[in-house]
Amino acid sequence: MPTSRGERCLIRGINWLPVLFMHLIAGWSYYAYVVKLCLHTVENSGESISYLVVYHILFVMLMWSCWKTTFTGPAAPPKTFRLPKEETEQFQKAAGTPEQHEILKRLARELPVLTQTPGGTVRYCDYCHVIKPDRCHHCFTCETCVLKRDHHCPWVNNCVGFSNHKYFVLFLGYGILYCLAISATSLKYCIKFATEELPGNDAKFHVILLCPVAIVFFTGFLGFFNFHMWLLAKNRSTTELYGVPVFRNGPDRNGFSLGLRQNVAEVFGGRKMCWPCPVFSSLGNGQSFGIRLVDLDPEQGITNGQQQWLEGGEEV
Repeated sequence: MPTSRGERCLIRGINWLPVLFMHLIAGWSYYAYVVKLCLHTVENSGESISYLVVYHILFVMLMWSCWKTTFTGPAAPPKTFRLPKEETEQFQKAAGTPEQHEILKRLARELPVLTQTPGGTVRYCDYCHVIKPDRCHHCFTCETCVLKRDHHCPWVNNCVGFSNHKYFVLFLGYGILYCLAISATSLKYCIKFATEELPGNDAKFHVILLCPVAIVFFTGFLGFFNFHMWLLAKNRSTTELYGVPVFRNGPDRNGFSLGLRQNVAEVFGGRKMCWPCPVFSSLGNGQSFGIRLVDLDPEQGITNGQQQWLEGGEEV
């Protein structure tokens, strides 16, 4: 890991390059579609206006979702999961001894923590000095623990987690619709320019390139969208796909799955009218989640929210 301030600044600058590249492509696509295709190539005014209306709706929703994903900071564990000051010194003195585990176990009983390490100990972050809530993991790029961490996405230079999971899924979905609309409406003009049915002009290069570029990005968006929708339906994160959550009775990759409808509602919320909009509507607080397990540690407290999940959940 970089230690000097200069190295950290350099890496942070490099991390923004994929974001810059994506926005340059989006800016060029706007110019090529709106100016070169709709205004300079399409002669039918009704057709041009209908293209522009649909395009701008999708463009606004795409960029809105993208910016919300990028600039919504990852949610970190609250102070209640941090070791009290009087416990911190004792914990540090007991480094590498069973006493450390006992300290964490005692503190975790007062928290809604139901998962543990494969070795059966309380999940603790040595970098952030917090007891990790369920589904929380440390991101070395963001240099913080992230609630319900899914993955760190280089294309938005941000961690996808509890605070922006919905925005990320919408970003992928609107990316599919955006690319599909561009490729479907520009294809015939791309063919006309290629076969010289239309006279060559300064719009030819942009229009011919527009359709294949849209198809390439459509394929990429579709692949990521299908993958993340599958994870959402199973109520798993990308992190949990490779590191199965461990409960008191052992690992269970479906431990947080409460059925398709509840799994989707956990990310998008209970009001369907809010689903298409990049506004926060996810359920819960990102610190505790419903589980389908019933064999729980009697010493482990369960919050009211978790109890409601347990009573209403169903397996998939």
